[in-house]
Amino acid sequence: MKIKDLKRVPKHITSIGGQAVIEGVMMRGPKDLAVSIRKPNGEIELKTEKLNTLGMRHKIFRLPFIRGVVGLIESLMMGTRILTYSAEFFEDEDEEEEKEGLFDKIFKDKAEDIMIVLTVMTSIILAVVLFMLVPTIITNIFRNIVSSDLGLNLIEGLVRIIIFFVYVISISKMEDIKRVFQYHGAEHKTIHCYENEEELTVENVKKYPILHARCGTSFLFMVMIISILVLSFFGWPNPLQRLLNRIIMFPVIAGISYEINRLIGKSGSDLAFYLSYPGLMIQKLATVKEPDDEQIEVAILSLEAVLTGDKDEDKW
Repeated sequence: MKIKDLKRVPKHITSIGGQAVIEGVMMRGPKDLAVSIRKPNGEIELKTEKLNTLGMRHKIFRLPFIRGVVGLIESLMMGTRILTYSAEFFEDEDEEEEKEGLFDKIFKDKAEDIMIVLTVMTSIILAVVLFMLVPTIITNIFRNIVSSDLGLNLIEGLVRIIIFFVYVISISKMEDIKRVFQYHGAEHKTIHCYENEEELTVENVKKYPILHARCGTSFLFMVMIISILVLSFFGWPNPLQRLLNRIIMFPVIAGISYEINRLIGKSGSDLAFYLSYPGLMIQKLATVKEPDDEQIEVAILSLEAVLTGDKDEDKW
């Protein structure tokens, strides 16, 4: 299947998504979640659990625009937890003892939750600095050259996209990250296979593209495009106010971006394809790589566990 074939709507549109982790794949369905990890000895460890999201508990969090923001926050928390779980299979004994000695003594049974919250908070702070503060500071250099507020916002958006592109290209060169991106490709291929109603076998999955319009990479690119349009309404005030505007408006931008990405993922129109194309190209160049057969096997196992509901209710 070629990239142009992504214009076609699959036979069976699903809400199944996923995430690549260290030597593994997480698959998430409407009600269930499963993660499979290829351990150092070659065996595959499978863990599953039922989801209990805010949207499942309260209707208000399923409303358009709100659901995108809530889903993003929950995905950050869940993704961090699963990445931590996958990393545990590859820590040596000294690292594990040091980690347990520091956090377990201080926070005891809350140690893992505290670690996840700190990790997410650190990630958010770094994202604010890298993708909000730095672009607006760089763009301010052009303040005496470009008089148009719209022009300055366009330059800032371009700087943000360049920083994002350089960042993902750089980390894709790291060997460990490259393997995670291969599992990312396995996740996409497996979902494509299921959505086209083919049996989930390695040979069938291999036929499908590594790119997917509903990928988080495409969502992030959409956020950057929508941010240019939304933030243009606020002009170009002083640096502090600009930063506050960007932080305050981020939930609005994320909510709009989610709805657009959702519509694109369900549409086979030419317009939807062209809107998704830049995000697909970033996936191709950086965040998604061609997987091998063993990586595809891991992705298939996770998806089958979500589909069959064969669950181990132990949480990691």
